[in-house]
Amino acid sequence: MKIIDVILTKSYTGFYFDDQKAIKSGARLDGFRYIGEPMTEGFSAIRQTGEAISVQLVLEDGSVAVGDCAAVQYSGAGGRDPLFLAKDFIPFIEKNLRSSLIGEDVLSFRKLAEKYDCLKVDGKRLHTAIRYGITQALLRAAAIVEKLTMAEVIRQEYGIKERTFEPVAVFTQSGDERYANADKMIIKEADVLPHALINNVQTKLGLHGEILFEYVSWLRNRILKLRVRSDYNPVLHIDTYGTLGIAFNYDVPKIVEYLKTLCEAAAPFKLRIEGPVDTGDSEGTMKYLMEITKMLDEKNIPVEIVADEWCNTLEDIILFADNKAGHMLQIKTPDLGGVNNVAEAIIYCNKKHIGSYCGGTCNETNISSEVTTNIAIACQATQCLAKPGMGTDEGYMIVKNEMNRTIALANSRKRD
Repeated sequence: MKIIDVILTKSYTGFYFDDQKAIKSGARLDGFRYIGEPMTEGFSAIRQTGEAISVQLVLEDGSVAVGDCAAVQYSGAGGRDPLFLAKDFIPFIEKNLRSSLIGEDVLSFRKLAEKYDCLKVDGKRLHTAIRYGITQALLRAAAIVEKLTMAEVIRQEYGIKERTFEPVAVFTQSGDERYANADKMIIKEADVLPHALINNVQTKLGLHGEILFEYVSWLRNRILKLRVRSDYNPVLHIDTYGTLGIAFNYDVPKIVEYLKTLCEAAAPFKLRIEGPVDTGDSEGTMKYLMEITKMLDEKNIPVEIVADEWCNTLEDIILFADNKAGHMLQIKTPDLGGVNNVAEAIIYCNKKHIGSYCGGTCNETNISSEVTTNIAIACQATQCLAKPGMGTDEGYMIVKNEMNRTIALANSRKRD
């Protein structure tokens, strides 16, 4: 089945683009906007409207497969591609990719996805957001043609032999509403919570970590108070955006000792800490994560470290996994470009016995979230992110419902 037309439209994401450099430098919130001048190239404000580009592939039989080109909230930070705006990139796709896509046979997803993921224009690879959206559409197209779920197509293409499809733990994110949204997560019995957005030392972590310690203690007590079932035991997963390194002057033993206190505050719930250190480069960040992970294991402190910043591409994920720079790696789906890389990354992490977190960003769309949920299910990720948005309910609804539908439909074909 061939593509006969490509239709592009500006779309809106579930959140915003935020200038991480300006925020880390102390930009102050005024209501929902940040006050101050942006510090990252391409930004016209510290917080600005999240945008995407919808790619509709029209097939010979009139079917339409959709993918959304989307980029992360903190675009241009942590070694990522620059800010992705529709006005800049719709003309680029029209000029450089539309004619190439028309006439392509969509039956073999993996082969076609790898082609467009590796494609270069003027000697440069395509922006990760473009690769992300086009390959989503190609996966949907293959599923339409084969009359299968996208999860089933992935299992066929990557030789995953398991007969049944099982749920993947869903991780909900709170944004700055880390108290009210935590209540929502507990009521809905999210598997992993709350993210909490600890991205500023003075206002969210505390100069000695005291604010985060108090929050973890509150969260633990809140779960025990609100849970209906005594066997509801979510994992506590908190993203600290490198603030532990700043607060403790990159002293690994002090960071580990602090993590021990957080672990004790979280008990009886399992604790994961994402991004404890960010040195501003891949090599330094990986080195610190290796040291922290090793020391936690040696001291038998049951805290799991999650790598995020500077672990962006499939190549980065392989490197971090090989060096055990964390107990779990976030596979930040838009940063990997083609969704074929998302499948490869989950498979590789599982092979290396490293936790595989099929993540992404609040700044995605319902379309990209549905596609990556299918990949998480197919490849048996350890957990996947409820996205887009920071309101908790919307992202949880999109991901959990897509997961339940996909699993029920795919498993219904196995009844014989």
